[in-house]
Amino acid sequence: METIPRLNGVIRALEQNLPAFTSFATPDPATALSFAGTRYDGVVFEMEHNAYDIASLRDSFQFMLNRAQIARSGSIAPAVTPIVRIPPNGSEMNQFLAKQVLDIGAYGVVWPHISTAEQAYNAVASCRYPRPKDAPIYEPVGVRGDGPARAMRYWGLSQAEYYARADVWPLAPQGEILVILMIEDCEGVDNLDEILGTVDGIGVVLIGEGDLSQELGHPREFEHPIVREAMGHVVATCKKHKVTVGHPHVGPKNVEAVLEEGFTFLMAKPTTTYPALEKGLALSGRL
Repeated sequence: METIPRLNGVIRALEQNLPAFTSFATPDPATALSFAGTRYDGVVFEMEHNAYDIASLRDSFQFMLNRAQIARSGSIAPAVTPIVRIPPNGSEMNQFLAKQVLDIGAYGVVWPHISTAEQAYNAVASCRYPRPKDAPIYEPVGVRGDGPARAMRYWGLSQAEYYARADVWPLAPQGEILVILMIEDCEGVDNLDEILGTVDGIGVVLIGEGDLSQELGHPREFEHPIVREAMGHVVATCKKHKVTVGHPHVGPKNVEAVLEEGFTFLMAKPTTTYPALEKGLALSGRL
């Protein structure tokens, strides 16, 4: 197992104390192909506000693969790591959607509208396989159903190797699955300290500033003092618990400030903000 490199490019960057650069994308093969050769660490296929089409998502994953890139790199790690935002709000406590996207090879799941510790626990548990009660890392108790064939083939691993890697990071240091919780309502902001203090296995907290600004009465006024205060509370709470915090709206004009504020999971729109990616990479010493 030690000879297998880190597969998840987002985790690879975060382990090196570098910011990870990602973007939302529509789950269709043409879009996936356009991402395959970019400098992004990961791409989040957006299925909360787009149709939940598992067949199109599966095809998109396949279009992310580039055999020439794999041969040149000498590694089975994808050049750009595919992650999926699933449709349900946290209060819906869905587990099967996480299972489905993980079973076709996703390296992470973005969970919208997480507001309580119970919902956060469900998110992490849904991304873990069950294990014996005397296992070294038992909690959160895994509930993911066992169907690894497609995922292990997509990752390029044997069944035993896949099982060893198909756990959540950083709870399992060798894990390749990233659990990303969106905090996008006032209840979630208020409960974040409890969430991060009681639930292990959370890889990233991503601020949903669009929905949050709606509830605060200032829709998409991201620089309004009330919105900024709530976002600042999220950042400070994540720093307290040493959890990566993400920003969903990064462009050339704000990327420097976003990095200075402590965000290390940055999301940009690829059709309009490639300059943000290049500027962010330069600012963080990655060029």
